[in-house]
Amino acid sequence: MTNALENLVLGFAWFSLAYFLVLNTTYLVLIMLAAFDSIDAARGATFAGHDDIFHSPLAPPITIIVPARNEAMTIVGCVGGLLHLRYPEFEVVVIDDGSDDQTFERLRDAFDLVEIPRVIRDDLPIVGLVMSTHSPRDRTDLLVVRKESIGRPADAVNLGINAARNPLVCRVDADSYLDDDALLAVAKPFVEDPQNVVAAGAAIRVANGSKVYEGRVVDAHAPPGWLARIQAVEYLRAFLLGRAGWSRLHGLLFVSGAFGLFRRDLLVEIGGMDTGSEGDDVELVLRLQHHLRRARRRYRVAFVARSCCWTQVPSTYSVLARQRRRWGQILAEALWAHRTMFVNPRYGFMGLVVLPYYLVFELLGAVVELAAFPVFILGMALGTVEPSLTLLFVVIGFGYAAFLSIMALAIEELAYPRYRGWRDLWLMFLAAILENLGYRQMYAWWRLRGVARAVRGHPAKWLPESTATAA
Repeated sequence: MTNALENLVLGFAWFSLAYFLVLNTTYLVLIMLAAFDSIDAARGATFAGHDDIFHSPLAPPITIIVPARNEAMTIVGCVGGLLHLRYPEFEVVVIDDGSDDQTFERLRDAFDLVEIPRVIRDDLPIVGLVMSTHSPRDRTDLLVVRKESIGRPADAVNLGINAARNPLVCRVDADSYLDDDALLAVAKPFVEDPQNVVAAGAAIRVANGSKVYEGRVVDAHAPPGWLARIQAVEYLRAFLLGRAGWSRLHGLLFVSGAFGLFRRDLLVEIGGMDTGSEGDDVELVLRLQHHLRRARRRYRVAFVARSCCWTQVPSTYSVLARQRRRWGQILAEALWAHRTMFVNPRYGFMGLVVLPYYLVFELLGAVVELAAFPVFILGMALGTVEPSLTLLFVVIGFGYAAFLSIMALAIEELAYPRYRGWRDLWLMFLAAILENLGYRQMYAWWRLRGVARAVRGHPAKWLPESTATAA
């Protein structure tokens, strides 16, 4: 029995070592691929063509959809910033999804809203009853729709798609802030390749601790508190370089719900957001790709490496835990809903590589993350695992990961510098190291609990994080 336990511990130790080596090397490849795009984009920033798009009559009109539930703290700044974006033609549609705080009242007072009759198309089915529609007295391109909530933002987004008048729709979270030329940047792939681009996203950065004025981040700083700083590093690695790398391989799985641009006709074609799904943004983009690949239609999901969207992240462990449990749950639900794509040659690189990667490393990898460290401790106690093997595990599992985070931060600051002071950079570099000392293990535990909730069929909750986070 003892020999069997020792063999099991030693076998899992070697498996864990191989797992982290493959995982971190995959991240290294993605970071290197993304680095080339970031450097090229930074060199060509002066010739990005944003002015040409702004003055072009061919720039496709955009409807910005903002689903909001209990966002009284941020909604006015968010909408005010959106209305002053630099883009030829766009409108803003805010869906007040049954808020029971002062969300609507603050919008009404800030933008002088009056109730208006508005016929909204029924292209997509809506569950929550529409109660009223409102617009500013001065006819600004803003529409506020009040509806009953069903507890999921998908229904609010579908209503926004129905209300949209333009061929492109852009979803923006109510706690997000966009740079002046954000729409120009994310619309550029549609202008350059209108036949194939079906969706586009951009890198998202953490706004906590930065100075926000009239819906814009005007002075970026490292967030206060190590929890928010670690999340800022995590966002840089995952959004800017991880997703940019997948995009270069034509394997971008999804576009963040915080800021994404889509063709309206295709969203209607696939039935819009799934109101039965908790992870509306993840499931939507995956279902869109599933639909287009099954129909053998050419398409491209684009990614803009330059960050032009800022968001608030949780500043307390309780809120962060709920958020990450939800992320784990919605990823599990989305992968299960589209399981027919797995290892299916019909779906090409997406089915053969991307989806298996997310299943093994992003979802089930939580088990390895949690079990590896105690297994090595047990192995050393039993005398099965040599100290040299444990040291190698620490180097590959934690040192390698810290190096990747530091590398991502360095590349990002070289290509798109936003932090002005050395103190901010120093704090972020420290956060990249501290991320591996406890935070990763907590995240794995939260992710595992989210998977367990998905298996048990527990509903996730729409968490208006801006009401519980510090700016």
